[in-house]
Amino acid sequence: MSSQPSLFSDCPLEDALSFERRLRAQGFRAVAGVDEAGRGPLAGPVVAAAVILPETFNLPGLTDSKKLSALQRERLFGPIRAQAIAVGVGFAHAHEVDEINILQATLKAMGDALKRLRWTPDHVLVDGITPLPLAIPQQTLKQGDSRSLSIAAASVIAKVVRDRMMQVYDRRYPQYGFARHKGYGSAEHRRLIAEHGPCPLHRATFAGVREHL
Repeated sequence: MSSQPSLFSDCPLEDALSFERRLRAQGFRAVAGVDEAGRGPLAGPVVAAAVILPETFNLPGLTDSKKLSALQRERLFGPIRAQAIAVGVGFAHAHEVDEINILQATLKAMGDALKRLRWTPDHVLVDGITPLPLAIPQQTLKQGDSRSLSIAAASVIAKVVRDRMMQVYDRRYPQYGFARHKGYGSAEHRRLIAEHGPCPLHRATFAGVREHL
């Protein structure tokens, strides 16, 4: 494959798709990348996305969602959905985070995202170091959203969906400013929790929330 302009800022296209291409060469037909958004916030759900990309995929500008602005992510969201073979989204809400802990809630959301794909993947690339409790071939990739386009696409889908949810929640609970900080532990958000007390969207087991219950 000839070198093409980078979709990731620091690697050529064939490197950004190298994990997917290697797995296809081994006989895997549907390789899904999975990632999450929202592990760290004090409020709101963990949202995970799973994406299966076609072999010929071209979307300039796609990279780890954390390296993109909100506007850039929104602009990529539709084209990812249009070009992807399948997209699935899963959730773990605040009460689930409190019940089973943030790691297990994240794994649950990722598993649900995979189950909601209209094509069943035969291999999964997982962002991070913890494998999913699923009987499916998988590979964990530390900083996978900067190494695999499938994971990068999943990271954008998860982040956009979560941000849109927090904007909706902002209309339900306007006193917390969710549209601005998306539930993360900003100084403003912590001040508003102290002022108003937590709401049902807040994670009761997280520092910054539990002391105000």
